[in-house]
Amino acid sequence: MTTPASRRELLTRIGAGALAPLSLLAGSARAAAATGPAPDFTLRSAGGPNLRLAEQRGSVVMVNFWATWCGPCLVEMPHLAKLHEKYKSAGFLLWGVSVDEDPKAAVALAGRLGVKFPLLFDTEKAVARQYALDSMPTTVLIDRDGRERRRFRGYREGAEQAYERELRELIRE
Repeated sequence: MTTPASRRELLTRIGAGALAPLSLLAGSARAAAATGPAPDFTLRSAGGPNLRLAEQRGSVVMVNFWATWCGPCLVEMPHLAKLHEKYKSAGFLLWGVSVDEDPKAAVALAGRLGVKFPLLFDTEKAVARQYALDSMPTTVLIDRDGRERRRFRGYREGAEQAYERELRELIRE
């Protein structure tokens, strides 16, 4: 259950201006359809080079916003790693965007969780504001044309099955 203190903590960590009315959804997940263009961004990656979303046209991209302090994020990460391994040869990219202030802590934790997909760092929370995050984790599916097609807010065990259904549909398009 989300407490007022945990809401304040998220507002503080992301930046009060970054979030609309907050609905931290630990223990639940909601999906929302979207059809507009996904906001473009460029972020530094743990692998070295900066990665830009607009340069990924032609691929299905999943952007997962997460943080080391987010319990549901940590439960979700190994499931996302499995999806990445299963579908990466089908034109699927998965990016984990950490909103942590310390990229080293994010890399260390992701390594312990067995994550091999690219990690990007939004230490200034600029991309979090661009995407108007109101929950952690938030997972965004972007089609081959760069349109945001689905946004999942929060995480609940089994949500990865919905991710996979949506992902398979976008890969087939």
